[in-house]
Amino acid sequence: MKHKIKVNPFLRIFAFAAVLTLVLAASAIGVFYYMFAIPEPVGLSLASWPHRFTDNFSSWMKEEHGNLVIEDIGIDRLDKYRLWLQVLDENGKEIFSHNKPTDYPASYSASELMAFGTSNYKNGNTVFVGSYKSSAKTWSYLVGFPYDIGKHMLYYNAENVGRLGPVFRIAVSIAFVLLVSFVFLYGFWLTGHLAKISKGIDDISNRSYVKLTEKGVFREVYRELNYMDNKIYNSDKLQENTERTRREWISNITHDLKTPLSPIKGYAELLSLGSVPDSETVREYGQIILKNANHAQRLMNELKLTYQLEAGVMPFQPQNISFIRFVRETVIDIINDPAFLNRSIEFASSIEELTVCVDADLLRRALGNLIVNALTHNPPETSITVSVNLDKKTQVTVIVRDNGSGMSEEQQSELFNRYYRGTNTKEKPEGSGLGLAIAKQIVTLHGGEISVKSKRGEGTQFIVLLPCMIC
Repeated sequence: MKHKIKVNPFLRIFAFAAVLTLVLAASAIGVFYYMFAIPEPVGLSLASWPHRFTDNFSSWMKEEHGNLVIEDIGIDRLDKYRLWLQVLDENGKEIFSHNKPTDYPASYSASELMAFGTSNYKNGNTVFVGSYKSSAKTWSYLVGFPYDIGKHMLYYNAENVGRLGPVFRIAVSIAFVLLVSFVFLYGFWLTGHLAKISKGIDDISNRSYVKLTEKGVFREVYRELNYMDNKIYNSDKLQENTERTRREWISNITHDLKTPLSPIKGYAELLSLGSVPDSETVREYGQIILKNANHAQRLMNELKLTYQLEAGVMPFQPQNISFIRFVRETVIDIINDPAFLNRSIEFASSIEELTVCVDADLLRRALGNLIVNALTHNPPETSITVSVNLDKKTQVTVIVRDNGSGMSEEQQSELFNRYYRGTNTKEKPEGSGLGLAIAKQIVTLHGGEISVKSKRGEGTQFIVLLPCMIC
């Protein structure tokens, strides 16, 4: 799959401006060198570095006890550039030399030293003369360059300037006008686009953004703005839906807690007044109070559990267990619950023995919630089956299947939401809307997956996939 490379629009603009600047600069340099041409004598080359080197060499000299000393850096530079040096006293006699050719004398007259300033190439060398002054003495020194160096400077070519003066002025004027026009138009164009981008950002923050057309140099910027607005819009809608569901859930939980508390309070008041006629009635009232107290306790426990799981503070204590026996015992415990005495659940397993690393208490809660959900939200005659299978020795599958009422696609999409209580809350007010959400959180904590398949009038099956591994 090929990915389109994104190009920064500012980079394109910068490249255009850079090319324009280079063209103008090259043109100006060409005109300059034409107008200030330098006639180069035959056999000579133009160079200013030897002059500078000779003049600056005195910085590597110093006087010690009346004697002239050459610093090591000076000697190193001579060797580096293959130069030679001859130092003379005030009488023109040699007091020091380095790499000096044998065909140069050991002393010079004043006129001979002056001749070096005007002569050029001699004995295979071009010689430059410098001097070093101390508080009491002056030394002269010669620096020899083993190649031909022309001692010439640039000069002003009036003929070319006179000939090209009007053309140059016109060219400069045109270039200036073009440059100013470009800067003005570019500034106007850029300001318009930046204003549009700035307005788009403000509109996004104010939730009043209108989608921009993704074209032109700034199409990538417009595309990103459109994408940002879409993400913020979806986030706002999700937050709005979540907040609305949360409020509804809190309202339902508050109502659900009032439901068991009201009979608890009423029957407790009757018992406290001593108006109960016989012990049988007292026992009946006590059972009602106990039932409603247990219901309220379950609501609070489920509320606490779901937030512990969501916050990641729930103790997780996995251990190796016999998984087949574990699931079978979970089914038996639910069947033995007085609330489901008249219900039946079938258990089936394609394997006889399997050891898996899980937190038994948490997973029992998850599987129990799935089974109880099937029992609670289906007619009494509904057939329920819990089966265990091994998938390629890497995953263990637990399926809770029923042939009951089934669910719509909309119900299935909301089923594992923490605040969803289904559509039959009036017939089944005991639910908290947390059971299936807790089941999913626990399965996810084990590194597994949970899904649902259902169809109206044909039943529902919950599929739990858990990694088949040992602690």
